[in-house]
Amino acid sequence: QVQLVESGGGLVQAGGSLRLSCAASRSIFSFNAMHWARQAPGKQRELVATITKGGSTNYAGSVKGRFTISRDNAKNTVYLQMNSLKPEDTASYYCGSTTDLSNAWGQGTQVTVSS
Repeated sequence: QVQLVESGGGLVQAGGSLRLSCAASRSIFSFNAMHWARQAPGKQRELVATITKGGSTNYAGSVKGRFTISRDNAKNTVYLQMNSLKPEDTASYYCGSTTDLSNAWGQGTQVTVSS
């Protein structure tokens, strides 16, 4: 089972930017897809962004045009660049992976956007 460790969260003012990183414990080259999801207190987990092995991306409507997911297979790392942040983006952000055999999720990193 791959281990995923998120980093880069923090406190930022509305309109600011953050870049989250997700380091995998082994090569992600063959992984079918990598994901970022978020969960705010009292709300269900929401899939925010996905990038496939071929590099195709998909975003939730609430973040489209503001967030960008990317992957660096050489570094076994996935990124989420978040621009024009809003208070409603406040949540714990989780990195996930999908392979032919299993799915995995990290422990999350907190993002807080102040108004």
